[in-house]
Amino acid sequence: MSWKNRRILLVSNRLPITIEKRKGRFYYRPSVGGLATALSSILRKYNFLWIGWPGLESRLKAQSKERIALKLSTEYNCYPVFIEKKDVEKFYYGFCNETLWPLFHYFPRTARYDSAQWECYKKVNELFCDKVVEIAKPDDIIWVHDYHLMHLPSLLRKKLPDATIGFFLHIPFPPVEIYRLLPWRTEILKGLLGADLIGFQTYEYLNNFLSAVLCFLGIDHELGTVIFEERPVKCDVFPISTDFETYFNASNDETVKKEIQKLRNIVGKRRIIFSIDRLDYIKGIPERIEAYETFLMKNPSWHGKVTFILVVSPSRVHTREYQLLHTQINELVGRINGKYGTVDWTPILYLYRTLTSTSLIALYLIADVALITPLRDGMNLVAKEYVAARSDGKGVLILSEMAGAAKELREAIIINPSNKEEVAEAIKRALEIPEEERIARNRVMQERLRSYDINRWANQFFERLLEIKGFQEFMRARIVDNEIRSRLFTDYCKSSSRLILLDYDGTLVPFQSKPEDAKPDNTLMRILKKLSEDPKNEVVLISGRDRRTLDKWFSGLNISLVAEHGAWIMRKGGKEWEVIEPLTSGWKKEILPILRRFVDMVPGSFIEEKDFSLAWHYRNVDTESGILLSQELSNILTHLSANLEIGVLQGSKVIEVKNVGINKGRAALHFLSKKKFQFIMAIGDDFTDEALFRALPSNAYSIRVGMTPSYAKFNLESRDEVIQLLRGLAEVSRTAASAEREI
Repeated sequence: MSWKNRRILLVSNRLPITIEKRKGRFYYRPSVGGLATALSSILRKYNFLWIGWPGLESRLKAQSKERIALKLSTEYNCYPVFIEKKDVEKFYYGFCNETLWPLFHYFPRTARYDSAQWECYKKVNELFCDKVVEIAKPDDIIWVHDYHLMHLPSLLRKKLPDATIGFFLHIPFPPVEIYRLLPWRTEILKGLLGADLIGFQTYEYLNNFLSAVLCFLGIDHELGTVIFEERPVKCDVFPISTDFETYFNASNDETVKKEIQKLRNIVGKRRIIFSIDRLDYIKGIPERIEAYETFLMKNPSWHGKVTFILVVSPSRVHTREYQLLHTQINELVGRINGKYGTVDWTPILYLYRTLTSTSLIALYLIADVALITPLRDGMNLVAKEYVAARSDGKGVLILSEMAGAAKELREAIIINPSNKEEVAEAIKRALEIPEEERIARNRVMQERLRSYDINRWANQFFERLLEIKGFQEFMRARIVDNEIRSRLFTDYCKSSSRLILLDYDGTLVPFQSKPEDAKPDNTLMRILKKLSEDPKNEVVLISGRDRRTLDKWFSGLNISLVAEHGAWIMRKGGKEWEVIEPLTSGWKKEILPILRRFVDMVPGSFIEEKDFSLAWHYRNVDTESGILLSQELSNILTHLSANLEIGVLQGSKVIEVKNVGINKGRAALHFLSKKKFQFIMAIGDDFTDEALFRALPSNAYSIRVGMTPSYAKFNLESRDEVIQLLRGLAEVSRTAASAEREI
């Protein structure tokens, strides 16, 4: 079913309707700006229900809540989450805006860490969860938005395990070096990974998130897909956009034309520089004003010819830090106007208010230059709206490289917002760019924005969400359930010749910090003994282990052994190890010094030397440093592999270097070539087993341990399930053998 035919439960901190209580009465008005404005065009087209806080901080009686909820649901398709005032203080003004907001915007020194606020954050997320669960139906798409609700996806997953859940983060996700400062970093990551799809504004923020998942949860990704709690979660980039056509055609609106004329009456024929922001330290407003002052200081010829219209919308007015910022802006504007202004010219026209959409578009259309210079911004839709609105193509956009929009609007004048001289020079350049060049730059950006507007943004997000849900269903269909298990046992019983290929570490035994500690226990040995005693079975232990270790542990069993991923083979009943083909080990003298250097660099790592391979283990290493340096080592070895004719294998917390062409698949073909088997089963748990799965005929039972995409036909969720399966087959063999003896 297409997403367009399904209900979408949009969940965000605020509803698109704000309720105010005055003199005992409730007043309903559209929320200004934010997500509601961005999504307005698609909300009208599809079946959206919006869940969020209506903005009321006063204590309400149950009867009032019921009356409000009824009006919101019937008239606005909105469902309120009521939050007590004390919780609003700790949740919204506290944890969201004192902890997450500064930290995620790369301002760690501003962040505050309060465990009581964190507990309240979880509490409010649970309130949202309860409301979603109350409303949700099986086919609904649940679309959670932004940093206020990062704990919500995991809560929903527990209550609605089969739900389709998407999450989009509108703000940046910080680098690991900053994110690690958050005391509840793992809880937030696990909260987000409850979603099926997690969307980010830019690849930088996506990569930061994936690095954090690797660092703090020890989970790597494959092409943006993370396997969390045996469930694939897709992480991808969806840069939010605008309703392009609405802005592009806005110049034809008569009310906009009247507003433009009012502005022109105020500023006359002067050139106009324009910016608009919420009052926030991430927006770089003081730095922008100082850069404009630098421009005036260096370019006296522009005095009286240009006006900077600076619009700042009130935000978090009760917060001391924002009050200080407001005071700082007032003082800067006053000082510059006092220093440079004349009787008939005010350098900065400062508006501290929230503008209507008509006034905003009028400013877009009249401004020669849009000065958008945040110190850090997830996207910044003002930049996109400005470009879209300038249907004449004559405006110039100066854009901070720290805004997500800078990744798309490359034809703008991109600047470092902290460099006042650079911004001042950009202002001068913007005012002097020839009209032909301005139009050319804008046309390129406009075509880009037209092709990827808000409708395509939403469509792409939902299509990707349904893709990952389809992939999850595909993976679930691969799990060895009762039906597949029954079919496997039936084929096993009726076959007279069987080949059973088993990986060792991670498949038959858990990983250990030291390889020598991963000895087979009595249970495993009994199972292998029973399987190998069945004359119909050829049991092959096919491992990356060295031959001496395998010989020591399993020589008493009637099984075949394969060491070093296929370099050595000893057939059951044999006395000597054989090589499949002639191998060399001269390359080891080139590789060993490199591995030893990495052992010195990474405490806890060690080298395992085998006859025809070398392995660098980092299972005992801090997750982050181990992964990062393993990637560096892998790159070095891969570069060398072409000249030395060696292969590089990435296993589970190990990098192995071996002769090229040696793999478990070739070893499997050695056994398959000796005899025609009626039943074939292979089980493995990591990348080194993929060659084995690829080598098997189509009728084989190939099984990958863990919910990871694989060439194997089936998956088992854990090593314990492998043991249960093998135990069952061993019992079948024992029972059959007993029956034959009785006959």
